Amino acid sequence: MRAWRKLLLLLWFVAGAALAEAPEPLEPLEGTAEERASALHVLNRLGYGPAPGEIDLVVRIGPQRWIASQLQPESLPLPEPLAARLAALATVHMPAGAVLDQFQAAQQAVRSGAEDSDDAKAQRRAVLARIAREAAEARLLRAVASPRQLEEVMVDFWFNHFNVFAGKGQDRALVASYERDAIRPHALGHFRALLGATAKHPAMLYYLDNWVSKAGGLNENYARELMELHTLGVDGGYTQRDVTELARMLTGWTYVPRRLVADNETFYFDSRRHDARIKQWLGRTVTAAGQAEGEMALDVLAAHPATARHIAYKLAQYFVQDQPPPALVARLAQRFGDSDGDIRAVLQALFASDEFMAPTARAAKFKTPYQYVVSALRATGAPPDSAKAALAALNRLGMPLYGCQTPDGYKSTWQAWLNPDALALRIGYAVQLGKEVDAAALRTALGPGIRPATWQTVGAGAPRVQAALLLGSPDFMER
Repeated sequence: MRAWRKLLLLLWFVAGAALAEAPEPLEPLEGTAEERASALHVLNRLGYGPAPGEIDLVVRIGPQRWIASQLQPESLPLPEPLAARLAALATVHMPAGAVLDQFQAAQQAVRSGAEDSDDAKAQRRAVLARIAREAAEARLLRAVASPRQLEEVMVDFWFNHFNVFAGKGQDRALVASYERDAIRPHALGHFRALLGATAKHPAMLYYLDNWVSKAGGLNENYARELMELHTLGVDGGYTQRDVTELARMLTGWTYVPRRLVADNETFYFDSRRHDARIKQWLGRTVTAAGQAEGEMALDVLAAHPATARHIAYKLAQYFVQDQPPPALVARLAQRFGDSDGDIRAVLQALFASDEFMAPTARAAKFKTPYQYVVSALRATGAPPDSAKAALAALNRLGMPLYGCQTPDGYKSTWQAWLNPDALALRIGYAVQLGKEVDAAALRTALGPGIRPATWQTVGAGAPRVQAALLLGSPDFMER
């Protein structure tokens, strides 16, 4: 047993467990133990864990058929209650310029409205808070209740890959549009389209300062992260000169806030700010071509073998193991190149691989705080009004939505999230969420995800804390 499992067992009893009778045996369930374990595995990896009855569903139709449906999310209609809740979040559906207009007006009024009444100031602060809250609530609602689980997983994956920080100035107003317009439409599409959409969105232009980069006033932030994080990887074979030359090629890629507000113009190439001199980049001579220089750079980076390896490694690490099998990474990189960066095709190869379905891959990953909170809400069938408490829990757990300040985004490894303080906070959330949950129903929903020894330990707890013990168990924190 891992040391962290022993720590969690101790935390259980600190949380209020008291010895009681052993649990009643589970009712007979559909499928063999192996079939149910395979079903749980794909639900944990392609989605955020099972909701009540979903293990049975995957057993009935088979994991591969369920995977195939997830790779075609447009074929899965959103439930009406979810669609209605999303529709009520007004700022999430507004054009980026309209949200920025509200944000700037409220921000300016809060700063300079000395003569405003306290009520007026409170209303303007509420506008600022609402913009950030509604984007996060929409993401959480979709992750918990959407049948398009893989789509939601890939939105989270790509947002971290192309991270922007909502706490930086205008990005608070732009982050909902960034996810909606740049990330979500391309989450299962072609990498080049995704790369271009993120490069031209004002949220990225603002976050990494390319919007102010110009000839004679170069800013290298975006060019550096474009190669190091978004495409080639830190060992991708480029030099500092390549960073500088790429930054020069991307001068003039900007947006104008007043034009964004007035006309929702999210991208603007300003030829007056562009460095039109000859560049030497990745062994190429780049002559003056305006915006086309940057487009050519994105084409080269998207098709580069180092990018294929970098993306393949990250996908294998996310879906299989923290240290993914090199042979799998090599095959995925080959598929990335052969398919011209078709994300769906790469995922098909990944999910059909022996490495993905191997018993050793099961429970080999540790849930991030976001995965933990969403999976707990799904397992318990929590009501929609639990979103506010869940977002607060993510803040306490160190993973607020859109809150990663560094451009590398949140990590998905054991090392990033496994520490005693974080485990104690998860136990606290489990106790809070488990108060109104029927433990027997939760046991059925989680099924093979909970080991027999854990069932025995949970059953020795007082009935009032059994659900909390399940949600706070080591087994539930693995995926």
